[in-house]
Amino acid sequence: MTVQVGIIGVGAMGADHFDRLTERVAGARVVAVADVDLARAQALAAGSSDVRAYGDGQELIVDPAVQAVVVVTWGRFHAKDVVAALEADKDVFCEKPMAESVEDCRRIVDAEVAHGRRRITVGFTRRFDAGYRAMKAELDAGTVGAPLMAHCVHRNATAPPYGFTEDQFMTDSAVHEIDVCRWLFGQEMAAVRVMRPTPTTAGTPGLQDPQFLIMETAGGAVIDVEVFMNCGYAYDVRCELVAETGTLSLGEPTPVVIRQEGARAGPITPGFLERFALAYDRELQEWVDGVAAGRVIEPSAWDGLAATMVSTACVQSLHGAGRVEIDMPERPKFYRSG
Repeated sequence: MTVQVGIIGVGAMGADHFDRLTERVAGARVVAVADVDLARAQALAAGSSDVRAYGDGQELIVDPAVQAVVVVTWGRFHAKDVVAALEADKDVFCEKPMAESVEDCRRIVDAEVAHGRRRITVGFTRRFDAGYRAMKAELDAGTVGAPLMAHCVHRNATAPPYGFTEDQFMTDSAVHEIDVCRWLFGQEMAAVRVMRPTPTTAGTPGLQDPQFLIMETAGGAVIDVEVFMNCGYAYDVRCELVAETGTLSLGEPTPVVIRQEGARAGPITPGFLERFALAYDRELQEWVDGVAAGRVIEPSAWDGLAATMVSTACVQSLHGAGRVEIDMPERPKFYRSG
């Protein structure tokens, strides 16, 4: 079965997903694209005679040729398109964050529960990375015992050029670590605290960069996350999990190490698209395979809600609330199986 896909939002990330679904994901065919900048959608569709271009995502959703929808717009617009796709009885892949507000996330979850069938996958790409998956497998196998702590690093060479805000350090960047640590530990976050280190002089004036996040899980584990958006040298993601009898950590993604003239060196990926290229491919391939088989893969809409609840608490802490406890509801039975 070939899954006919429509993509809403074809900026840099959406265009990358277009190429991925067109060139590297088996069993998928992009039949429509939509963007508020209609000319951009038309330009992307121009290379193929059978891809329609729309200036509104709602028009794409009701296109009878579209069987499944990929939402890659700004987070604040996700809820409208995701709920409309559910109402049109179509599967959805929604890039993270599922929505910027807890209220919009609850609206999506309520709509999916009312729909009566799981249809939403949220794009937390780290879960599809080979390194994180290997860590999860070893942890689940009990190789190093129960997890106690984790140390995470999330660095960008430069902040995005579109007016990145202090809040987005948590809602758009650290949200990756929030989700992947929930998944690795198999626990919800119970409390967070965001600290404000001395800001770098290389970043945007007045922007608190870096930020340092401390999370406490419901089981008592402690996780720290450094978020540095203007580190200057590359895109650098690290994770070490400390357990009772040993540690697990991501391997270096460097493909080659050069030893020459008394030095040891190797390249570091310049951006997230390069660092997680294979994970993005695997993520959409598994989603397409699931749609074709009539099943939904995780992360679920519930995971999207949980991550946004935590990142919202992080923003509160960043702006002076100190340690913020999170009143996470129990996961509904509807979301307890894949």
